[in-house]
Amino acid sequence: MSTNYLEEPIEPSEWLSQAEAARVRGVSRQAIAKLVKKGRVRTLGIGGHVLVNRADIENFTQLAAGRPRKESA
Repeated sequence: MSTNYLEEPIEPSEWLSQAEAARVRGVSRQAIAKLVKKGRVRTLGIGGHVLVNRADIENFTQLAAGRPRKESA
């Protein structure tokens, strides 16, 4: 049986549940889950729960959706 230890203590105020992150950003929990799946925000897994980094959520800037526009000639 192996035990994993963190090198640095976790500061609880730096991490949010996906539901809390959704409330902070004003988006759905599914939108946060997509960011997690794409690796756009740092995550921390604890006891089957995935927490997201508060600073990453607060500083995240949404990219324009869809394909880039063609430049006009």
